[in-house]
Formats: sequence, structure tokens, C-alpha cells
Amino acid sequence: MKRNGFDSVARRGLLRGTAAAISAVLLSSAFGWAEEAKLGFKAAGKEYGFDTGALRGTLRPLGRSLGLMPVVDSASGATISGAFGLFSHYRLLDAEARYGHAAWDWASQSRLLADGSVEVSWSADKEHPFDLKAVYRWTAPGTFDVTTSVTPQKELPRFEVFLASYFQGFPASFVYVKGCPETGGKPGFLEAKKSVADWQMFPRDDEAAKTIQDGRWKRPPNPVDWKIMPALAAPLAMRRDAKTGLAAVLMASADDCFAISTPYGEDGHRSLYFSLFGRDLKAGETAAARSRLVIGRDISDERAVELYQAYLKELEK
Repeated sequence: MKRNGFDSVARRGLLRGTAAAISAVLLSSAFGWAEEAKLGFKAAGKEYGFDTGALRGTLRPLGRSLGLMPVVDSASGATISGAFGLFSHYRLLDAEARYGHAAWDWASQSRLLADGSVEVSWSADKEHPFDLKAVYRWTAPGTFDVTTSVTPQKELPRFEVFLASYFQGFPASFVYVKGCPETGGKPGFLEAKKSVADWQMFPRDDEAAKTIQDGRWKRPPNPVDWKIMPALAAPLAMRRDAKTGLAAVLMASADDCFAISTPYGEDGHRSLYFSLFGRDLKAGETAAARSRLVIGRDISDERAVELYQAYLKELEK
């Protein structure tokens, strides 16, 4: 809301600038940064700080399993992560049960690895019949990877880890789908619009759609009635912020991710979700799924696809 014309705008600008300056000082002080940016995390108590040159912030704020939060765009000083972080492990589901409310609330341990990445582990208990592990690492100033692995103590039918990313800003949400009328019959990015549905899910194939609709999303708390959307051309999605020129591109391999979901773009959640695994997991056998987040400016649709193709080549090595 505009108030008092120039004075109000100037005051907000001053506050934003002051907040950004304070944030930079606090991060530098807390994590002991050298002048040059580094890709590895630095431990400080229960948290892990980072400053890649392009982005700065914290992994595991106050020791909580909320992924990256906050994340600050170094060029503008704007916070781009939302209330529950980027690449945080949310719902844990299979064909028969929902395990707890979220991995956010499940006690976890963490450690800094020699290469500057961070490993987070959740140990099986009465509510969770499996071990869960995540390894977070920066591979470039704007590129963040997480590998999620699960070791069940019993068979988990059509098991799913719902990997969540919540943004601040980024009011437009897009998912890469197979040819449909909106994309001219060719693979392309389909925008999630309110006129279609509040909550939209894009399956990998018909089998994935059956998994989505097997009753798992009717279980409390916060059941969701997903609108099934066109099938994925690849597990690739994007949120854009026209004001800043920033885009967040999220990706995974088709073997690791069986669906992508999002509310319509302007919805207050400002989120994107990856449904990982989606297959039967046997007791004692470890399964892993990999995901990537790229944040940058002026990323075209074509460039997003190029980034994805490059990622797939990396996974083949």
C-alpha cells in the first residue's frame, strides 16, 4: 500500500538497505568469512552459513530441518526464501501411511563434511520405520544440490519424500510438460494459473497419477485436493520474479522424481514441490534421489532446458 508518497517509499528503501547491511555484517561475523566467496558451508553452533558470492544465508536455521533459510540475493540484498525454506523435507508418505507431520519436526543430526557439504540424518523411531539422510552442497555460486536417501526397516509401498521449496516474491510458477494446447503441442513450460485450480500436480506418467490418487493426500493434517495436470516432459520447474529478473529453476531425473506440484503462482505459499521416489522400497536397501536448484537472473525457457540437459549429463558420470 502506498502511503505518504515519496517519504514512505524512501523510508522503506532505507530500511531495506539498512537490513541488508546488517545481514551482511552478521553473516560475516557469525561464520568468519574471508573476503573471497567460497562454496562450502561454515558451521556456527547448530547452523551452517554460506556465501557463494551470488547468494548468502543459512542452512538449518537454529538447528531445524528447514533446508536453506534465509537465502539472500547478494546483488540486491533481497531475501528470496520463504517461511519453510528451500529444499526442505516435508511430508513422508507411502500407499498405507503418512509418517509424522513433516521431516521438519522429526529430530535430526547434522555434520559438516570435509568437502564443505553438510549431511543431515534422521534415525528410525516408532513413528518413522526408516532412516532418512540428506547431503547438501553448493556446486556453483547459484547452484545447490541435495541428495536424499532412505533405508527402510520394513517394505514401504510406493514411498514418497515430498521435497518442498518456499520462495519470497517469485509470483509466477511454471512446470515443464509434454505437448498440450497451451504449449502449442510441443514440450514447454506451462504456467500454473488460478483459473485452472488452486493446487496443481503434474505426474510423470499414468502410473504416477495413480500413486498421487491412492488416498495419501486425504490423510490429515492439511489434506490437499490436487488437480491432475498434463504429464511432465521432464522433472523441471521454475519460479520467476519479474521485478528482480531472478528465476529459480528446480530439477531432478525422471527416475528420482515422479511428480511436481505447485499452487497457482500468486498464492501466498509461493512454493514448488518434488515428489521423490514413488516406488516400492525393500527393507534394508538404501535408495537415493538427487535434486538441483539453480538461482539466477534472466533465465529464459531455453536456458532452463539447457541447464537441465547439462545436469543429466553430470548425473551420468
